[in-house]
Amino acid sequence: IGADFCKDNHHFINKGISGNTISALEKRWQNDALDLNPDVISILIGINDVSSEIDKKPTALNIEEFENKYRKLILDSMKANSDIVLVLCLPFVAPVGKRIADFEQWNQATLEKANCIQKLAKEYNTVLVNFPQVLERATKKAQAEYWIWDGIHPTVPFHTLMAREWIKEVSKKVPFLKGYSGL
Repeated sequence: IGADFCKDNHHFINKGISGNTISALEKRWQNDALDLNPDVISILIGINDVSSEIDKKPTALNIEEFENKYRKLILDSMKANSDIVLVLCLPFVAPVGKRIADFEQWNQATLEKANCIQKLAKEYNTVLVNFPQVLERATKKAQAEYWIWDGIHPTVPFHTLMAREWIKEVSKKVPFLKGYSGL
């Protein structure tokens, strides 16, 4: 988008921090997101919450707590800018690497987070990007290891598919992207 629409002078800021949970994101939301006065905010969070849950960390949240914190991010964003385009992305996991041994546990917890996020996306009429569905389609073309090297972190080819899906879904709410494929 930045390359193809450079004359529009769009700015893209990635404030994602590896290992962050919804609680960590909530603590920095005002400074790292809202204070930037963005037109679009894209959120991909949840897999580190799953990890905290599986590792039985004392900071792990139950699904109600996760939902309440996520809802607060949405409401704070809408309050800061009623025209903001919120993009909620679903977390994903694959039976690869360290995730093979306890994949069912990882998968169930990830699905629980994804279902919660889908519910919130519907409730607040946000853009929803279904990365698990993208991964499912991709694994029909090549093994999961090609797309997700350790079960949770995407490879460069999967990042490409993620970007394409993100553009496709966001173009439904961002007028200048209508008809843009990003290819």
